[in-house]
Amino acid sequence: MRIDLHTHSTASDGTDTPAELVRNAAAAGLDVVAITDHDTTAGWTEAVDALPKGLSLVRGMEMSCIGLGDDGWPVPVHLLAYLFDPADRCFADERERLRAERVDRLRMMAELMRADGLPIDPDAVLASAGGSAGRPHLARALVEAGVVPSVDAAFTELLAPHGPYYAEKADTPLRKAVEMIATAGGVSVLAHTRARKRGRLLALDDIRELATLGLGGLEIDHPDHSEADRVVLGELANELGLIGTGSSDYHGANKTIRLGEFTTDPAQFEELAGKATGVPVIGS
Repeated sequence: MRIDLHTHSTASDGTDTPAELVRNAAAAGLDVVAITDHDTTAGWTEAVDALPKGLSLVRGMEMSCIGLGDDGWPVPVHLLAYLFDPADRCFADERERLRAERVDRLRMMAELMRADGLPIDPDAVLASAGGSAGRPHLARALVEAGVVPSVDAAFTELLAPHGPYYAEKADTPLRKAVEMIATAGGVSVLAHTRARKRGRLLALDDIRELATLGLGGLEIDHPDHSEADRVVLGELANELGLIGTGSSDYHGANKTIRLGEFTTDPAQFEELAGKATGVPVIGS
């Protein structure tokens, strides 16, 4: 079985619609794919309706959180939430708050650019972003306006945390997020926690504490992890009894990553699916 548990659609910052995402996953030879858009479940219904025969779908989300960095200061963290009940009121309210934060942040960044004379229309950027606005939408606008040559260049220069137009947003405390996901019947997995190219890292001791609060797993095999850091994460997962996953973090044309470039061991996937009580895996 080939299982990819981290992908994005146009419901957030991918370029495949949810329907295209599941069709492309089947064409790539996957047996299981997870849709994990940022802070939203908006793509779930379309993905289910378009699910090809022979492909199983895991409904999930990638949540914007804040944890403790290995330098002792707060650090942004992404937490994958799988198979949770989307009707859980507390968790639904938090997703709505996060989406509002995303919109406010993107408008602030776009307006700063316009004030500096860059050819960016904040209203047009937000219109293109839909319900889960993020920096990639602004990066694409910068490319289309000829300000930067590529999305990667936008993130390296103008949109980086040290860049002139970066704005913070009030993400969910990581401990609260883990507990919310568990209460909603889902399974939480820390995404790309050793992705050094993205900046500062979550403290390993913070992960140990999260394991006592219901953290389900660690994303180990990821395009942004070095082999040495995969070893560190694998050893930590064994130490804490956590599930270890592998995923592409596919975004369509926004990144040069293929569906199924990294995959999850079937036994680990079965353990993850067995822990969830929110919604089932759909498909064969």
